Amino acid sequence: MIRIERFAVNARGRDYAVGDIHGHFQRLQAQLSAIGFNPAVDRLFSVGDLVDRGPECMQALEWLAQPWFHAVQGNHEALAVTHVSGGWLDYGQYRAAGGGWFLDLPTDEQARFAERFADMPLALVVDTLDGPVGLLHADCPCASWSELCEQLQGPAPEALQEYCQWSRRRLYEDDDRPIAGLRALIVGHTPLHDVRVLGNIWHIDTGGWSRGRFSLLALDTLSVANAAVTQ
Repeated sequence: MIRIERFAVNARGRDYAVGDIHGHFQRLQAQLSAIGFNPAVDRLFSVGDLVDRGPECMQALEWLAQPWFHAVQGNHEALAVTHVSGGWLDYGQYRAAGGGWFLDLPTDEQARFAERFADMPLALVVDTLDGPVGLLHADCPCASWSELCEQLQGPAPEALQEYCQWSRRRLYEDDDRPIAGLRALIVGHTPLHDVRVLGNIWHIDTGGWSRGRFSLLALDTLSVANAAVTQ
């Protein structure tokens, strides 16, 4: 796994972040089209969980192959990697969380997906004119972004990856302490009715995969660029 990947300022177009997709790529594409997303100059950054639950999980590799689309590894991608690598899983829970499509694939297809998922970074940082914006799937366990980056330089402890991909502590405790060194940290993992900001942490999974409304966050203005989509 590439632990952290950095992107320079987009001088040609706009950058957006999107919450958990969970196999609803056509729905996401409709919203991108509605806001005038231009793949020739714009970029879309995902907080992970591209697969499970939705009907279009097989499209995940096609999206990951696009030069304008970049995603961190979410806990659902990590589950697929764990299965193929022989790690321990609660398979009843995995199927209940939508992983049946993956478990029912032939083993060579499982390996193809898992190989690509294993290459997804744990963290992204996107430079903007007003400062860097970080992306993780769930939360940052460190008080500063530089501290997290330092820990990601070497082999990251399993507990660190688990926190970044699974933790909901900040939301449960209404912890509004900011992450130093970032203009904003963008996360998903926990579906909410509306985008919620705690300190400088933006929780943007608004259930596009379940309720049909993805929140597309413009990174230059930190504003939600939603447009009505006829379904």
